[in-house]
Amino acid sequence: MTRLRFRPARLATLGVFALAGVIFWVSFNTSQGTDLRTDASMLRLSDLIQERSRKNAELDASAAAVRAQVDRLARSDSGSSTAAERKLTGVEREAGTRKVSGRGVTVTLDDAPPNAVAQVPGVPEPQPNDLVIHQQDLQAVVNALWKGGAKGVRIMDQRLISTSAVRCVGNTLILQGRVYSPPYKVTAVGSPDTLRKALDGSSAIQNYLQYVDAYGLGWKVEEPESVTLPGYSGTVDLHYAKPAG
Repeated sequence: MTRLRFRPARLATLGVFALAGVIFWVSFNTSQGTDLRTDASMLRLSDLIQERSRKNAELDASAAAVRAQVDRLARSDSGSSTAAERKLTGVEREAGTRKVSGRGVTVTLDDAPPNAVAQVPGVPEPQPNDLVIHQQDLQAVVNALWKGGAKGVRIMDQRLISTSAVRCVGNTLILQGRVYSPPYKVTAVGSPDTLRKALDGSSAIQNYLQYVDAYGLGWKVEEPESVTLPGYSGTVDLHYAKPAG
C-alpha cells in the first residue's frame, strides 16, 4: 500500500489557515462586539486635543458670563462711592480684566511653506525646525509690545494678563487651556509709532526676520483704525506643583 505524504506546500497552507483562525479569535475577543476602527481609544490624539480645547472655550465663556453677573450684583449691593468705583475700575484695567479700546497694531506670524527652500545666497537649506513658528518668536513679539507701552495685548482671541504663559508644543500654541494653529495673530492697543519702534528694536525679532528673508516665514504688521480688546475672563487661580507625600 502506498502511504500518502504531506508535501511542504500543504503544510504551509494548513499553517496559514491556523494562524488566520488565531488572529480572528484574538480580534473578536478584544473587540467584544464593538467596532475597533471607531473605538474612542483609536481616535487621533490631535482630535482629542481639539475637542478638549473646544470644551475649554465653552467653559470659559460660561464662567465669564457668571462672573460678570456676580460683579454686577456685587457693585449694586456694595454702595461704594464714586472714588472707590474709579479706583476699582483702574485696578481692573491694570489687571487686564477690563475692555480696552484705541489705536494699536496687529502682528501676524506664520509658518513657511513646507516645500520652502533657501531664498538668500549662501544660506543653508532649511531644516524642519527652521520653517515653523517657535515659542520664543511669539514671546519676543509679546515682550516687545509690552515694552512699547501696550495698554493690552491679545493673542488670537484671548487677552493676556500677568500670569499668561505662551507655550508651543510642536507647531501648535497652547494658551490658557486652549490650542491654536498658525497663523498666529497678536494684537495690542497703544501708540502705533511707539509699538512699531519697540518691535523694530527687539534683537529677538530681528533674528526672526532673518528667517523670514531666508525661508519665507510669515511676518506682517498692520495698524487698524481702531482696536478693541475684551477683558480677560478666565480663571485667575494659580496652579503649581507640590512635593509628593
